[in-house]
Amino acid sequence: MSKSLTFRAYLLSALIFGVMLMGWYLATLPQKTVAVSQADAEYAALMGGGAVKKSGMPTPLEVGHTFREKLADPFYDHGPNDKGIGIQLGYSLTRVLAGFALAALVAIPLGFVVGMSPIMHRALDPYIQILKPISPLAWMPLALYTIKDSSASAIFVIFICSLWPMLINTAYGVAAVKRDWLNVAKTLEVSPLRKAFLVILPAAAPTILTGMRISMGIAWLVIVAAEMLVGGTGIGYFVWNEWNNLSLTNVIFAVLMIGIVGMMLDMVFGWLSRLVAYND
Repeated sequence: MSKSLTFRAYLLSALIFGVMLMGWYLATLPQKTVAVSQADAEYAALMGGGAVKKSGMPTPLEVGHTFREKLADPFYDHGPNDKGIGIQLGYSLTRVLAGFALAALVAIPLGFVVGMSPIMHRALDPYIQILKPISPLAWMPLALYTIKDSSASAIFVIFICSLWPMLINTAYGVAAVKRDWLNVAKTLEVSPLRKAFLVILPAAAPTILTGMRISMGIAWLVIVAAEMLVGGTGIGYFVWNEWNNLSLTNVIFAVLMIGIVGMMLDMVFGWLSRLVAYND
């Protein structure tokens, strides 16, 4: 039954994909221009009668050709403004992972403190509530002024946007650990460090991973916008550069690649979440 359901789901997905491609193809079909005169074929030809007008939007075949061409050599480097998609994605992923790792180093220990201490929770909550709604890109001018490095500024923006979901989820997961488990640890006179690693961390791990998964999704969204602002390298810069070159085919290719890489990152955290999941 489960296999049948999976098969039907894949079949439906393929059908939806086919309908989308067909709609795209029909929307980009060349359109015939209206003939100025039907009386004289030569005059109509001179006036462009019977000619076709091509849509500015690339067709699925053109985008498919771009996929094949770009992925055939993804790591070429022909100068600052002409690098392969593999290099551009590598720059973006490096910045995302650097900012994400820094955020994890701060958010998870701080989340433990906030979750375990009601006093710290009340003391830090106003700062969290004020800083959390600020758009990560709003920090970019301050980052560029203080850090004076575009790539490091992008990493700082990823750090800021990754911080809050991890901090809040970690604090919530730690605070939600069952009192019975903590009482057993207290009865056994387990040291605070052992209690944190052997009792609280395994219990809160699913919630912490959920926060990390949300943070990674936001970070991958934000890096594209950040690289459009700072320029230089990265998939965001690639999209903006191709738009300036009026190459919609390359823009669509890059947008689809952003979606594919984002899906792969989410799948990694989904797999990690299943590893730490447990039943009471």
